[in-house]
Amino acid sequence: MHELVVTEQILDITLEHARKANAERVLKINLVIGDLSSFVGESIQFYFNILSEGTKAEKARLGISRIPARVRCRPCQHEFTPEGMNWLCPRCGGLIQEVISGREFYVESIEVE
Repeated sequence: MHELVVTEQILDITLEHARKANAERVLKINLVIGDLSSFVGESIQFYFNILSEGTKAEKARLGISRIPARVRCRPCQHEFTPEGMNWLCPRCGGLIQEVISGREFYVESIEVE
C-alpha cells in the first residue's frame, strides 16, 4: 500500500514538470528503483494508471530501471552484491554494515510531447 503514496508523489512531480515545460502530454516517466527499496514496479504502474486518469500523464508509460544491492564489508573493505538473505562477507565472514546502493527511488527523466 505504500506504493500509493509514492505514486501520488511521482504524478505530482511529473505534472509539475510537464506544466513548466508547456507539454501537451506526458509520454513516459523513467524511474530508478533500488532492489532494497521494497517498491514493486507493477504496483506503482497499477496506481499510476488510476491516479493519472484525466491528467496530461494519462496513458504514460513507466520505465523502471532496477539498481541491485551493493554492500561493503567494513573490516576488510570488500564490496559485493549479497545473495538472498546472506549478508556475510564472502572474503572475511564479517557481518555487512554498510549499504552502497540498492535503496534508490527517484524520477530519472520525463518524456513529454
